[in-house]
Amino acid sequence: MSEFETGLPSVRQVQGFIKDKQDIELKLTTSDVLSGKVSWQDQNCICLKVSGQQVLVWRGAIAYIKLRD
Repeated sequence: MSEFETGLPSVRQVQGFIKDKQDIELKLTTSDVLSGKVSWQDQNCICLKVSGQQVLVWRGAIAYIKLRD
């Protein structure tokens, strides 16, 4: 298992979303779109709070993450 590299720009950006409690849009490789707030992240997954429920998303399933308008 590899170490979680907190110095990577992508990891720092997601940490900023968590810290600032920003609403994001997460598009999956299946074309499904989830909107909510990131609760936490690790080297394998991102946990997104969607409509009061926590959804665990594998990083490999993510096409993109962006701030919601």
